[in-house]
Amino acid sequence: MSLYEKLTIRQEQSNPIRVGVIGAGKFGTMFLSQANRLPGVHVVGIADLTPEVAKSNLLLADWKPEQFSAASLDSAIQSQTTCILDDSARLLAYEKIDIIVECTGNPVIAVDHILSAFDHGKHVISATVEADAVCGAALSKAAAQAGVIYSMAYGDQPAMVCELVDWARVCGFKVAAAGRGHKWLPEYRFSTPDTIWDYWGLTKDQAERGRLNPKMFNSFLDGTKPAIESAAIANACGLDVPTNGLAYPIGSIDQIPSLMRPRSQGGVLEGSGLVEVISSVGEDGNELEYNIRKGVWVCVEADSDYQRNCFEEYKVQTDDSGRYMSLYKRWHLIGLELGMSLASVGIRGEATGTASEFRADVVAVAKKDLQVGEMLDGEGGFTVAGQLRPTSVSVPAKALPLGLTGNIKVLRPVKADQILTYADVEIDESLTAVKFRRELEKAHG
Repeated sequence: MSLYEKLTIRQEQSNPIRVGVIGAGKFGTMFLSQANRLPGVHVVGIADLTPEVAKSNLLLADWKPEQFSAASLDSAIQSQTTCILDDSARLLAYEKIDIIVECTGNPVIAVDHILSAFDHGKHVISATVEADAVCGAALSKAAAQAGVIYSMAYGDQPAMVCELVDWARVCGFKVAAAGRGHKWLPEYRFSTPDTIWDYWGLTKDQAERGRLNPKMFNSFLDGTKPAIESAAIANACGLDVPTNGLAYPIGSIDQIPSLMRPRSQGGVLEGSGLVEVISSVGEDGNELEYNIRKGVWVCVEADSDYQRNCFEEYKVQTDDSGRYMSLYKRWHLIGLELGMSLASVGIRGEATGTASEFRADVVAVAKKDLQVGEMLDGEGGFTVAGQLRPTSVSVPAKALPLGLTGNIKVLRPVKADQILTYADVEIDESLTAVKFRRELEKAHG
């Protein structure tokens, strides 16, 4: 029976999956624009530091004022409406909520929310993939100990890649590589919120219409978000990481099988079973036709002549050897697709991706010369960008995780394009996110 049918049964039985959402920004609003169309799902409460902005975003997402007018969580249950709060603790502690959707985008705060949800016996779907990059494996372990589910958010690219990798392995294929697309030129790693829209390909009016956060979108362009999502994919799927970080090879969708194979086979990879990101633009900055900029892919290898012949007989697009082919989704719809995670967790009791290892890391790299006393402004800002590295490289080097760079002080000068270390900054060791990160590092030291 399909997930939709099972959700419909929950609706008919007046037994919906009860959901609490923390953060009504872009991801949260995209999900909420779909939530009232999902049978068997009831968004009981939404917690946001600025309730009036949350209400405004709900109106933008076609909610009616009466749908979010509940004065309390109890009244929201009784009236099948939604309560807007400014206190996430009340939402996390409310016993009638089954699943928390964490989409603040702040990894330090998200870790606290996630652990509190576990303590209250709630499953968590996290759209704050930055928390996964900092200490995902430790969070997964904590969820297992609490007897709850910790899941990546379907609609974000990591969960969608996990689905493709699972497809490949369940079918019996060897995964040569998996990842996502991106618009990439080397100079983008220095982009700031002041330069994002011209690079991204939107006008200022379009950005304002969508209430788009330039800092958040800049984290995609400057390579931080691709690194974070690639780390999440590697740690969830047991894939390896390029030694020197993402290479961003240029190619169209039809070129994926040729690119995503080991160098010994004519591709660009240093080995097999890696994560990588494919650039959708040529060196001249022009976008390639039929590109994977907004999508995800997996490249698999046929390990027998019989399978290779099957590819040929069924007209599969392969590399020149006929051994490698790819499956892909050209688009990902972010919060609009989150219902897949809600149904999977709430109906099947299965995560749509979760970190099981600590293979991959995202290190902070200076965007400019940093001076003593300067404050780092975190993901997508003016001071640092994130780059992917194997933990076998980052942990011994004591590299500073990108996810811990929000509003911390620089203690030593750091040159542009240099990886920061813990010794370069003032770290608050009392933060839960830092403690969980230290546990992972100790285990891999």
